[in-house]
Amino acid sequence: MSLTVLDIGGTHVRWTQWSPERGLGEIRRVPSPSFSRSAQVSVEELQTRLVRAMADAVPPDGVAGVSFGAALDHRTGTVYASAPLWGAHTRPFDLHTALSTARPDVRWHVVNDVTAALMHLASTPGAQGLRKILLATISTGIACRIIDQRTGEIPVDGCGLQGEIGHLPASVTIDGVPVDLHCDCGQPRHVAAFSAGPALPRLAEILRQRRGPAWQSSLLGLRLARGEAFEPALAAALDASDALAGELLMAATNPVADVVRTALCLDPEIDLVALTGGVATGLGEHYRSALLAHLGREGLYLTSEHQPGWARDRVVVSEANGLVGAGLVALAAETAGAPPAATFTEAA
Repeated sequence: MSLTVLDIGGTHVRWTQWSPERGLGEIRRVPSPSFSRSAQVSVEELQTRLVRAMADAVPPDGVAGVSFGAALDHRTGTVYASAPLWGAHTRPFDLHTALSTARPDVRWHVVNDVTAALMHLASTPGAQGLRKILLATISTGIACRIIDQRTGEIPVDGCGLQGEIGHLPASVTIDGVPVDLHCDCGQPRHVAAFSAGPALPRLAEILRQRRGPAWQSSLLGLRLARGEAFEPALAAALDASDALAGELLMAATNPVADVVRTALCLDPEIDLVALTGGVATGLGEHYRSALLAHLGREGLYLTSEHQPGWARDRVVVSEANGLVGAGLVALAAETAGAPPAATFTEAA
């Protein structure tokens, strides 16, 4: 069976054909209709444009698996919010019904993008035999999911949600002075306000303002002054061990390390903490090293002292493909007798 798989993010809408035998076809992409690109357009119109783009991507009488970058009810397909797409807007949007109305000939299967990425990771050989896997995406937005590999269950709460860590409260200091940044959802001092992709240039600007000459002479500052794009400039500066670039990354990873530390403390059955998304995979080992440096300084009470490698050996930076995961979810739903790719169970 060949499926159309779509990945909807804050930056791009991507789609292609996928099958277990042939894998992914040629991936096409268009810019996502989002509030950051079209600030004067209503959220309702942005949603209409997005549904139209998704509907146009699927052949007649097709089956579509969708990886959608939003907080959504996994039981119904209702989207509660997507800060990267719609900013502070939080009116529920029945995405599944909107897609089915636009293309009633298509069978739609919609999951959150982190869930889709986790489904791909959970299907790989290296994930077999593990008890629980936590996958966190560090990209335009931030969220995580945990799956119990023994049962295939992803627990959800009474709203069908799990792991919206990007909107947990967080704090960051630079030179001992708190940093006050707002999340794309409109609220101040969330994890995503400091750690998501758009936050890193904002933190860099604060460093520039507070450090003056030291910033201007740093490799990161020099590259940015020459007009280089932020992401490659930061990666090159980290490769060259630029001190201010390292300090910037330490500030950005601190809230994520807080979440990872707490997760491992509360659930020792988590055998793997995988970090994915453009920020984490783009910076690779630099990102992992910064996160582990936080955990090395402030780790798990007693465990980090008696077994220093317990947390370290669980943390990896990993590519996880939401397009493949969306295909796995749709295939399981379409194939009679196939085990579900994931079971969403409401926690008691």
